[in-house]
Formats: sequence, structure tokens, C-alpha cells
Amino acid sequence: MNEPYYRRRVLSFKYAFEGIIAAFKEEPNLKIHFLIGLIVIFLGFLLQVSKIDWALLIILMGLVISLELTNASIEAVVDSFTDKQHPRAKLSKDISAGAVLIISIVAATCGILIFLPYFS
Repeated sequence: MNEPYYRRRVLSFKYAFEGIIAAFKEEPNLKIHFLIGLIVIFLGFLLQVSKIDWALLIILMGLVISLELTNASIEAVVDSFTDKQHPRAKLSKDISAGAVLIISIVAATCGILIFLPYFS
């Protein structure tokens, strides 16, 4: 009786990973965010940042990548409904791209604030 429930849970993880991999293959900006994340991780180890700084860096990287995935999803859904230029479709895509831009600026600013003292 519980097996189908657990099987569905396992499959939901499988589908989530498939979505991340598909987005990574299709979305150039996601590749950039992952590359920057790897650089941040390298710097974190190199500079031996504190546990609190690690937590903040990981949260920020997760937010940026999650929002980029959400943006890619919104764009895919909008594009699936119309292949023509439509002002509301453009607005939806522009807003979701703007959300990624804002969190990226916030993450970069926080990253500078976190790393700067380690270079002093």
C-alpha cells in the first residue's frame, strides 16, 4: 500500500533532476550562474570563510539558481502558448528576468561584502 507513495516520491526527485539537467543544457545564463557558483565555492575554500559566511553564500547561490530555473520555466510556458510577439507574454518574461537580475545583484553585493574582509 505504501510502495506507490514512495515510488512517486522517488520519481519526483528523478523528474526534478531531469529538469535541472535539461535547463542546464538549454539555458546559457544558468551555466553562467553555475560557473560563478563554482568560483564562489573555490574562493570560500581558498579563503577559509566562516560557517556563517558559508551559510550565506550557499543560500544566495541557491536563490540565484532557483530563480533562474523559475525564469526558464516561465519563459518555456509562455513560449508554448504563443509563437507571436504579445505584449503580455513579453511582460511576463521581462518580469521574471528582472527578478533574476535583482537577486543576482543582491547576491553579488553580498558576496563582495562577505569576501572583502578576507582580502584585507
